[in-house]
Parts: sequence; C-alpha cells; structure tokens
Amino acid sequence: MHGRVKLKSTAQQEEEKRKEREKKLKIYVAGRDAIFTKRLEGVLDDEALQLTQQLLSSNPDFATLWNYRREILLHLETVREEDDVQKMYEAELLFLESCLKVNPKSYGSWHHRGWVSARLPRPDWARELGLCDRCLSLDDRNCESEVHCWDYRRMVVKMSGVPVDQELQFTDRLIGSNFSNYSSWHYRSTLLPLLHPESPDPPSPCHQHSHSSPPPSPQTHSHRVCEEQLLKEYELVQNAFFTDPNDQSAWFYYRWLLGRAEREEMISCVFVSREEERVAVAFSRPVNASSSGLMLVLDGQPQRVEWRSVHPHFRHSPVWICALPPGTISDIINEHNLTVHWTEKHTHRDCALYTGRSESWCRDSATDQELFRSELSVEKTSVLQSELQSCNQLLELEPQNKWCLLTIVLLMRALDPLGYERETLSHFQTLKEVDSMRSAYYGDLCSKFMIENTILKMEYAEVRVFSLSDKNLTMLCHLDQLLLVTHINLSCNQLLRLPPQFAMLQCLEVLEADDNAIENLDGLYYLPKLQEVSLKNNQISKLSDLQLLTSCPKLTCLDLRGNPVTQIANIQSELTELLPSVTDLLI
Repeated sequence: MHGRVKLKSTAQQEEEKRKEREKKLKIYVAGRDAIFTKRLEGVLDDEALQLTQQLLSSNPDFATLWNYRREILLHLETVREEDDVQKMYEAELLFLESCLKVNPKSYGSWHHRGWVSARLPRPDWARELGLCDRCLSLDDRNCESEVHCWDYRRMVVKMSGVPVDQELQFTDRLIGSNFSNYSSWHYRSTLLPLLHPESPDPPSPCHQHSHSSPPPSPQTHSHRVCEEQLLKEYELVQNAFFTDPNDQSAWFYYRWLLGRAEREEMISCVFVSREEERVAVAFSRPVNASSSGLMLVLDGQPQRVEWRSVHPHFRHSPVWICALPPGTISDIINEHNLTVHWTEKHTHRDCALYTGRSESWCRDSATDQELFRSELSVEKTSVLQSELQSCNQLLELEPQNKWCLLTIVLLMRALDPLGYERETLSHFQTLKEVDSMRSAYYGDLCSKFMIENTILKMEYAEVRVFSLSDKNLTMLCHLDQLLLVTHINLSCNQLLRLPPQFAMLQCLEVLEADDNAIENLDGLYYLPKLQEVSLKNNQISKLSDLQLLTSCPKLTCLDLRGNPVTQIANIQSELTELLPSVTDLLI
C-alpha cells in the first residue's frame, strides 16, 4: 500500500465542489451588491465599469448589468476626447468577444455589441462582418446561438450599406458548403425580392387607385420574385433536396418559392340589401373599419353610418356591416348607387341597386383574383411540370419521404388544383400514415385545399350554394369568400365548432351541419337571413350553447335530434321560451 496515491471518494469530491461553488457564489453576490450600490448612488466611473466586466465575464446574461454598463459608457463619452472614446469602445468590442465565447447565444451580449458598434465614432463594419462570418461558420446547422448572429449581421449590413447582391453571394457560399443551412435559405428568401422584384401589374379598372394615390412603399412590396430568377432558384433547390431528400431546409425554401404573393389590399365585395337596409363590405385582408377611413356615399351624398364587425370578438375583420338610415333605400321603384371609399388605401368600389331588385353586389371572384393560385406563364408552367415529374421520380426512390409528398401536393396546387384533386387527396392520406404525429396538421391542410377547390367550383358554376358534405373536413377557412352564399352543407365531416368567422356568411338562409362533432356555435351570431338550421347528431350539450341563435331574427326551423342537449328535462319548453320565432323544432 505504500507509495500509492490515495484517491478521494466521490463524497469528498462532491463536498469540495460544493465548497468551491459556495466560495464563488459569495464573491459573485458581493460583486453584484457592490454594483447595485454604485448604481443606486449614481456612480458612473471606471471602477464600476471594471466591476460589471468581472461579473459579465462569467454570466453575460445579466441584463441589468448591461444596462448599467451602457449608462457608464454614455457618461464617459461626455468627458473624453473622440480618440479616447474610439479606444474605449474598441476595448468594449474585445470584451464582448470574450463574453460570446462563454455563451455564444447570449442575447444581452449581441444586443450590447450592436449598441456599441452604433456608438463608435469610426466603426469598422468590415471587421464586424468578418466576425459574423466566423460565428456562422462554427455551426452551419443553425443552433440557437446563430439566430442572434444572423440578427446582428442584418444590422451590420444595414448600417454599412452592403449591397444586396453581395449578401446573396454570401448565401450562395454557405448553401454551397452545406445544403442544410436553414438560416441561409431563409435569408436568401428576404434578399431575392429586393434584388429581382417582379414587375408590378397595372391595377384593374374596378378598383383603380385615385390620382392622389402615393407610390408603392417598401412596406407594401409584394415579395414576388421575377420569373427568370425564380426558374433559376427551382434548379438550385432541386439539387439540394435530391442530395439529401430527408433534410427539411431546402424543402421549406421550395415551399416559399411555390407560395402565393401577398394579396393586394382592396375592397373585394360590396353587398347591399334593400329589405334589411344594410351594407356589407368585404376586404382582401382583416381591417379595423372604425380606424381605416371607411366612407359610404349613397346617390352622391355621404352617409353617417356606424360600421361594426360581424362578430363582437373581432376588432379586425375582413367583413364589416352597417345599417342605413330607415327609408333610405326601401322604396323598390327607385334605383340607388353606392360607393364605398377606403380612404386609407386610396381605393373605392361602386355598387348599383337597380329598380325592382331586393339586393345587389359588386365583387371580384376568387377566380378573377387568382386567390388560390398565381397566374402561370407558359414557361413557368413548363418548369413546374418538369419539377413535378422530378419529384415523382424522387418519390419512387423515397416513397415514405413526407417532404417530397407535401411538395408534390403544393406543385399540383400551383399547376391545376381542380385537375389534381384526386391525386392530392391520395397523397394526404399517405402523409397521415407516414407522419402520423402530424396527421392533424395534414387534416387541416387538406380541409383548406378542399374548401378552396369548392369555392372555385361554386364560382365557375355561378351559384350561391356551397356543398362540402362527407369530405372529412376538420376546420373551416376562407369564410370571407362566402359572404354571398345562401345555402351551405357541411354534413358528415369532423368539425368540432362553427368558429366566430362563420358570422361572415351574411346572406346565409339554410345551414346543414349534421353528423359532425360540433359542440360550439360561436359563429351563428346575427345572421339576418338565416331561416333553417340542421344540427342532427352533434355534441351540443347545454342550452346555453344555443343562446347565440336568438340573434338570428328569421330563424324558424331548428333540428337538434341526436344531440346530448335533447336529454335535458323540459328541453322542449326551454327551447320554445329561448327561441320563440322557431315554429319547426325537431328534438
């Protein structure tokens, strides 16, 4: 046993570590208290700067210390010459590099570095770009630390005026070295519309802007990329996902390339009812009409009306309604002309209510607006067909690849959503099987596409009946496009609720929603034309769930058979008292 080193037990080692931690903690707490005391006393000197440096070197995520440090630096700026200030901030940058080595994902360190760089009398932006290059090359799989570095790089690029094409070349280098660099793909998507924007289309006559309309601003940029560059991007991203079909980065970028541009801000529909003496206006996006400068002119005279959203839950809504002064348009022998002005966007829409007509509307249909797909040139159609063929070839090699399946669906949507409807449904079923954890997402996405297709079919047929029974719908969307629908059939689906957006169906007369799992009727709020509601075999369980039906003045027929609520004692009399206008009640 002699001459052998005695090894410490695990318990002894843990005890020594504990004592060491306690010692360091006491030193840290003492330093923190000293700093807080100095700040409380308003001390802004080099000693306070040194104390904050000691603590931040070990814990760079102490936001209060960074704030105090900036207060000190701002004070020292006022008492030093410019050259000394330059040296002070250069030293601060060196200190920050040491902090980033301790914790490269420290938000406080990156934020402070941006603040220091902006305060430097003579900033060296080339050096800062070089620092970003080094940091981004350390982990091109984009861990959390790189997110802060990308944010800082964008600030440096903006401050230093780096050309957009130079930054695009930077993404070329990163993607070329690793196709999996998600942040580079994303950064590229923000640069392309700036460098290769699509030429704007002339506005259509029906929503022509006024002569005083200001030119488009960067905030209203459509984010579209010109077709020539778009075709090149398809080739680049195809190389990426054929190299590694299971890597999501390139697939996400591909989805962005296939995505539709932001819709033009406009009034998409004006509806006027002579009987109800009201006007409904639909917009291309949710707006707050009370603050958006909405003005109604009737027969050349501005009207004092109060705009309200279709549901109390909405401050911003795509559909707004107003009541006209009594007697304004009730005389059926007279013709009336309405104009709705959206002064905030310098646009308007006209609508004529002709003699003998009880209602009228003026709108752009979903097909006119290319609402659910972008108009394709011959060349782009040919390229997308080729892309679809390539993805189908890849799917033969990788039949369980969810990214490939989803991209095929999106390509089919871009090319011909109605023509590829059957194949789309089949691919969604496969997606639910190979990626069961996201089956609810695929169900919602499939529902969205089915609703879009049905809207297109309805408008091609020029009818106001919307039927989507037995389609496995899990959610409802695009309800602002159904403002003029009079009859809707949603039976035999998997719907859990009629959401508040359902109140946008201001012309609805008949609702069929049998054989779902509906337990919430929030969307049946003040539908002025609604007469018949069939909700057989759902999950409505409380009388209070039907309370909103009292806001529908013309409701006369209600079918609740097969709902738990029908098992409540005295339900017949309770419903009769709640809904006295209903003369045909089936329970």
